[in-house]
Amino acid sequence: MNRYSFLVLAAALGAGALPARAEVPRVVTDIAVTASLVQQVMGDLGQPEILLQPGGDPHSYQLRPSQARSLQEAGLLVWVGPQLTPWLQRATTSLGVPDEVVTLLDLPGTHRRDYGGGADDHDHDDGGADHAGAQDDHGHDHSGTDPHAWLDPANGRAWLDAIAEALSRRDPQNAATYAANAARAAEEIAALDAELKLRLAPAKGRRFVVFHDAYGYFTAHYGLEPAIAVSLGDASTPSAARLKAIRDEIAEKAAICAFPEANHDPRLIAAVTEGSAARRGAPLDPEGSGSAPGPQLYAEILRGMGEALADCLTDD
Repeated sequence: MNRYSFLVLAAALGAGALPARAEVPRVVTDIAVTASLVQQVMGDLGQPEILLQPGGDPHSYQLRPSQARSLQEAGLLVWVGPQLTPWLQRATTSLGVPDEVVTLLDLPGTHRRDYGGGADDHDHDDGGADHAGAQDDHGHDHSGTDPHAWLDPANGRAWLDAIAEALSRRDPQNAATYAANAARAAEEIAALDAELKLRLAPAKGRRFVVFHDAYGYFTAHYGLEPAIAVSLGDASTPSAARLKAIRDEIAEKAAICAFPEANHDPRLIAAVTEGSAARRGAPLDPEGSGSAPGPQLYAEILRGMGEALADCLTDD
């Protein structure tokens, strides 16, 4: 055996004796907002897959066969929880759960609230099922945990650390990179949060109308009045009785602005505010459906919402 052959053989034997090298995990996420947070932590190491396609309804969606395969092959699933995407819970039950799952609403430190404004920071043992409670006159349940928790930037910051820890468990070699990326992203969110607090301060005490009940985390965090929601939290079509009640509430509370929502028909907002003094604000986009996916999306959602609210509510 010549010297070159000996070195090749020795290298091969040595490599076989080493432990298997961890790889960057294949990550699947439910919606673009979640993917944005994951992408900020992963940086250049990888890119998460988003199951909900642009224009899709997070409350009701059907996976394509290719997406079902991606879910089966994923090493890590990061999602908000079954309260937002019940179809994903059904899919993981039937297809099998990925090796590791991070359910953001269930993480310690997550601030949760019930629909209608109540705090809901306790742990749930009902598997995401809605609690018995208020329903509209068409039987739509409107109780339990409000899943739009990413609209509280304190939750976004807390989730970054949990995502970094999950990635590090799957890929310990890059743990330092994940931690550093999460810390940097958290600092950027904190800076944006401080900016929005100043921008929204003059809007406190002013009432406004929104398409559906998705904004409680944002209004509570920034000390704004609760929004008057035309539709319920699942964006179901409101009944005639509900529409009349909303018109009465708009008049009673002297709402000064009404905001359509991206990806939804603005005629509903126009119908309930007809004849009122409420002026039309820019469309709100709580899920970032009108923006390109990527690490910048989360900040774009918060900034866009803050600026739209401030522009209309403080336009005296």
